[in-house]
Amino acid sequence: MPGSASLPAPADTATANAPGDRKPGGAPRAALLMAGSCLPVLGAVLIAPVLPKMQDHFDSVPGARTLVPVVLTIPALALALLAPFAGVIVDRLGRKRLLVVATVLYALFGTAPLWLDSLGAIVASRVLVGITEAAIMTCCTTLIGDYYTGRVRDRYLALQTMCASASATAFFVLGGAAGSAGWRAPFWIYAVGLLLAPAMAAALPRPGAPKPVTAEHADERRPFPVRRLAGICALTVFGALVFYTVPVEMSYLLDDLGVRATSVIGLATALASAATVAGSITFTKLAGSPERRLPAVFALCAAGFVMMALAGNPVLLVAGGILNCLGTGVLLPSLLTTAMSKLDYVDRGRGTGLWTAAFFGGEFVCPLVLIGLESATGALSTAVGILGLASAVVAGGLRLARRGGSEVALAARED
Repeated sequence: MPGSASLPAPADTATANAPGDRKPGGAPRAALLMAGSCLPVLGAVLIAPVLPKMQDHFDSVPGARTLVPVVLTIPALALALLAPFAGVIVDRLGRKRLLVVATVLYALFGTAPLWLDSLGAIVASRVLVGITEAAIMTCCTTLIGDYYTGRVRDRYLALQTMCASASATAFFVLGGAAGSAGWRAPFWIYAVGLLLAPAMAAALPRPGAPKPVTAEHADERRPFPVRRLAGICALTVFGALVFYTVPVEMSYLLDDLGVRATSVIGLATALASAATVAGSITFTKLAGSPERRLPAVFALCAAGFVMMALAGNPVLLVAGGILNCLGTGVLLPSLLTTAMSKLDYVDRGRGTGLWTAAFFGGEFVCPLVLIGLESATGALSTAVGILGLASAVVAGGLRLARRGGSEVALAARED
């Protein structure tokens, strides 16, 4: 959507040809968008259980100890780097068309390791998977913004978060079960894209751009509102770091407390994941602007981190993780809906791409930041505590900024 020929209606108003959820086909449409949103999650966790087997298979390959873990993580890096470009393509080619094509390519590239014998070629195929994930995630989120407005849009964006969180656990279990047949077996699951693509082509309506507000603006070309999104994207990078700390580090923190049983570690991770889902459900029940509640949500996340840092036993550690994940379950849809509220139709693809890049960029740097803090402080728990203090500072800064903005608005009205 570069240089649109018309001035769009505000993002929070209904768009032409953007069907509401109550119209025929609403449920299948929403289900397809949720399923598409889960595909990048599938790429992130599906093959984690078979990495040791894959490591054994390629043990004689130089650099295998580095390259095999990269097979798991490189799609997320590619997604973070390329999502902004995916947003530009979304605006040029259209949301639906790109989504269908990207879903087909996702299936082809995702299943490539079934017949590839070179570890380097497998890594390259995973980069291509990340590129298609960038397009799929950007398209699905953009289409949610196109099809729905107001509270309905907020609920579907929260549902998107909830589905992604729940599917992570399901895909991990599915990958482990399939991996019993060999390290290549889980890659067959990527073929689900070949089932989703024709369903998307048939069931998803093509969203229509809003009509120009006035004829005098019909030929007006506006620059992309970078400044409008800069703040929320920067906050999203930090929010993603907060979001992924517990899933990434919980097992190490439990290990530091002497917990070695994988069943206990798995249960703790499952409880944290359930808290994230509960937070997403809570988001749909909350009234008021998501942007206004961000200070309280970051404060809740901070409290969970501090509790984890001070925990002297596994029970308190898990309780702190649950408290933090309850906050992150509200945090992610709050950040996303705030970003979407700042975007008009013609900016939505690029804006969603930038937000997606910010979020997955934060995911990628999360372990790096914590490793750096652990190296500097000597303990992972201390690193988590520092992140908790940083979250509290962010909460306070947002609170002060909102109060300052309210005072400015009040003074302007009095004048």
